[in-house]
Amino acid sequence: MRGIVCKEVERFEMTELEEPAFAEGEAIVRIKRIGICGTDLHAFKGNQPFFAYPRILGHELSGIIERIGDNEAGLQIGDQVSIIPYLHCGACIACRKGKTNCCASMRVLGVHTDGGMRERISVPVTHLLGTNGLTLEQAAVVEPLSIGAHAVRRSGLTAGDTALVIGAGPIGLGVMTFAKQLGANVIAMDINDERLAFCQQWASVDHTVNALKDPVSRVKAITDGDFPIVVFDATGNAKSMSDAVRFVANGGTLVYVGLVKGDISFDDSEFHKRETTLMGSRNATKEDFLHVLEVLRSGAIDVERYVTHHASFDEMIERFEDWLNPASKVIKAMVEL
Repeated sequence: MRGIVCKEVERFEMTELEEPAFAEGEAIVRIKRIGICGTDLHAFKGNQPFFAYPRILGHELSGIIERIGDNEAGLQIGDQVSIIPYLHCGACIACRKGKTNCCASMRVLGVHTDGGMRERISVPVTHLLGTNGLTLEQAAVVEPLSIGAHAVRRSGLTAGDTALVIGAGPIGLGVMTFAKQLGANVIAMDINDERLAFCQQWASVDHTVNALKDPVSRVKAITDGDFPIVVFDATGNAKSMSDAVRFVANGGTLVYVGLVKGDISFDDSEFHKRETTLMGSRNATKEDFLHVLEVLRSGAIDVERYVTHHASFDEMIERFEDWLNPASKVIKAMVEL
């Protein structure tokens, strides 16, 4: 079985791997699509927290079940599936409270344990979701879209509220589309005007703001001086995350969706005068995955335009460096097996 291993910073290697062992309660899945995300890019460049080399990357996954035992979900050999890559312990305080997304012993495929950048993988049946009727690309992007859906659900945003989403990458776009579906007024902020135009076309945001062009005044004008009641930062950029408090309405909420390797600091007087609620939003729960599947089945999300770049498994190593270049204009790259 072939697999691509990130041996060390900035070095992939195609290699022969052992076949996954079949165990009770698990299924063998032939991987068909691998979405490339910021975690993969950061791991390749050496900027990913909670990470060690060598590692098989890949956690945005879809495939076909090749072997499975009896199971309550009714999944069978030949079924197409999406994989929930968050392997939680089920025993810690977070798991006992139903917050499996932030398990104290969390192992994320492709981060803390080897992921799906290989031909086959063994996965707990509890972490498979049937996706027959969807495309393989739709099934592979359930995970990144679920991160956005979880952030919106966690934030307490309601219909009619105004939300600002900072960062128009794949995660930020997911936040925008689920905030819009909730009935919120959404402002998109980024430093790239082309990406902001895509936010309007793809996520139907109400306003766009270039973060390099007096953004505080612009957001203040859009909201008639109120500022957004919820601000989501999906940049993974320390300066943006530090500055984000300036955009929050008095009594509002700031949600850090993106993750940065390092410290974040902000002006406490700005934070306190608003009585700001500060939240971290990590991963997603099965509830979020099921919600995203429902929305995808309704046809409300255009995955074809969301996935902008494609490569075969054999081409991936050669193409990966190009995906790191902003000039390539990648939103979501997809590897096909």
